[in-house]
Amino acid sequence: MPSAPKWVFDVFDRLLSSKSSSMVVSKVEYLSNTVKRIQFKGNIKKLNFGVGSFIDFRVSDTEARRYTVSYVNAAGGILELIAHLHGEAPGSSFMGNLSVGDKVNINPPRPYKYYDPSAERYIIFGDETSLGLACSFLPVLLKNRHPFHFYLELAEENKNIASLLQLENCTVFTKNGSFGNEKWLNDLPIVQSPEWQQSNFILTGNAKSVRAFRKVLKARNQGKIISHGYWLEGKKGL
Repeated sequence: MPSAPKWVFDVFDRLLSSKSSSMVVSKVEYLSNTVKRIQFKGNIKKLNFGVGSFIDFRVSDTEARRYTVSYVNAAGGILELIAHLHGEAPGSSFMGNLSVGDKVNINPPRPYKYYDPSAERYIIFGDETSLGLACSFLPVLLKNRHPFHFYLELAEENKNIASLLQLENCTVFTKNGSFGNEKWLNDLPIVQSPEWQQSNFILTGNAKSVRAFRKVLKARNQGKIISHGYWLEGKKGL
């Protein structure tokens, strides 16, 4: 529900008020002009977090936006997320304006079943909007010793962000529409390699890229494909 009348959001806020947590922005860091890492501090010991857990933020009277928790230390009361700032969109404006000392009420995180511990291998694809998910996945993949690889399509100005985030086994592609080209996708080593054809593929980010990649993988891959388009050019709120 990215958009709704003000009274609807007011009702939801009242219903969730007893479960929400008051957090203070404790640190902000610009990884580029359009990617911002935001750290919050507060009492989150009673909240449950898993790989890919997300939080819905009310970013205006009539708009809400969803952000994946990129890092959490519940005992220390620390929560982080990574926001992609793109123009004057409601979510971008809200996250872009947050600064150290600002107070925010955070709703309870909600799970999304991206991670299956029984899966052997993982391929995780996305763009700037998927960086939080990648950071959420990394420690679990390392701890449980899954073979894995990150595939990221990023704007030129963001090509070094994977290194800043210390994402291991990561291949960065310049964002130029290639992931919408099925012939190009079919020739990718990760698609052609028998070694990876029983992997769990997690596809997020640009809905157009996600659809094309999923179509190519379904013709060859014997593993599980989870696809979740976070946004679509020309469509508000996705």
